Amino acid sequence: MGLRSKLALGVFAAVGAASLGSAPVAAQTAPHVSKAERSAIGALQSALAARDYTTAASALSAAQAAAQSSDARYYVALLQFQLARETSNASMQASAIETLISLGRLPQAQLGGLYALQGTSAMGGRDRAARDRAEAAFARALELAPSPEIALTLAQLKINDRKNGEAIALIDRAIQLQKARGQAAPESWYRRGIELALTTKLAPEALRFVHDWIAAYPSPENWRDAMLIYRDTDKPDPAALVDALRLQRLAKGLGGERDYMEAAQTLTAAGLPGEAHSLLEEGVSTHMLDPVKPAAHAAILAATHAATTGRARLAGLRGATTVEAGDQMLSFGDYTLAASAYQGALQKGAPDPNLVNTRLGIALALAGRRAEAAAAFGAVTGPRADLASLWLVWLGQHA
Repeated sequence: MGLRSKLALGVFAAVGAASLGSAPVAAQTAPHVSKAERSAIGALQSALAARDYTTAASALSAAQAAAQSSDARYYVALLQFQLARETSNASMQASAIETLISLGRLPQAQLGGLYALQGTSAMGGRDRAARDRAEAAFARALELAPSPEIALTLAQLKINDRKNGEAIALIDRAIQLQKARGQAAPESWYRRGIELALTTKLAPEALRFVHDWIAAYPSPENWRDAMLIYRDTDKPDPAALVDALRLQRLAKGLGGERDYMEAAQTLTAAGLPGEAHSLLEEGVSTHMLDPVKPAAHAAILAATHAATTGRARLAGLRGATTVEAGDQMLSFGDYTLAASAYQGALQKGAPDPNLVNTRLGIALALAGRRAEAAAAFGAVTGPRADLASLWLVWLGQHA
């Protein structure tokens, strides 16, 4: 069933069942309905009850002519809406909706539903005026009766009108409304928001969607895509790229030979031989790398030699409270000493505290000190904040 059909059925259920079911009884005793009005409304009601739609059409005309009071017009409009729905008469329904909206007698949620139906009807028009009417109607519907379906419909109208910034906000609104129902938003909603934000070159919005998407759907494939989007949009410096690759690796988001080889090259260029070596070993053990292939074989030999040389230098770095010491300890998997080195560097006034806090968070997370890691990532500001927020997502998934 399409979104328009769902909206229409929802509105009919709300307006038809709640309001139409009580209208005839109320009309019999309402103090502001005259005897002539009651008689005309009763005839229309009886014809509808008997499903005699030919008679009901005539009775509707008579009831509309007789209805002079606001109460009478309200009851007639409700019955007109019922007749229109049961006979699939679009023009009659549109007229009933306009009357009910103008009278303003329905509860807010049902009034919002009527605006949604009005917008659905206007969506069938091809001209600019029809599109404007549809957009205005759905905007009013969302204000009165917020729902994910209405937010997404309005978002599509905005997309059609090339108002992508507004559409992105509406997709986010739909996700939040779905969560408020206690239901997970479909993955396609996040992907649509990401795609639209990237197309519109709205990097902050794209990364916000990525953050929420990977928190909700943390598969290895999605983590890989998330980190690629981060790299493409945030344009991280070489040091941040290293920490992004670390996260991608931990989330099992390295997807094949090319990923492993490029990551190893990045780590080697950053002077982290221990990590480059362990990464390549992992690639072989997971069958992502074939050690017989010339390129992989050469990389493994070079990394093995560099790691051996680098490990010999570790003894001289133990107890040092510098970023370099922390980097090397982290590279070789000594997470507790790495954390101590980074904490000491911060206490001495490290020139780039955001880099140090990021790496302190990584070392603490890998040492199993989750709460302290979260505090370190939370202290990161500036350009690295997006990456730190993704680390926090991963941390929350491995608590």
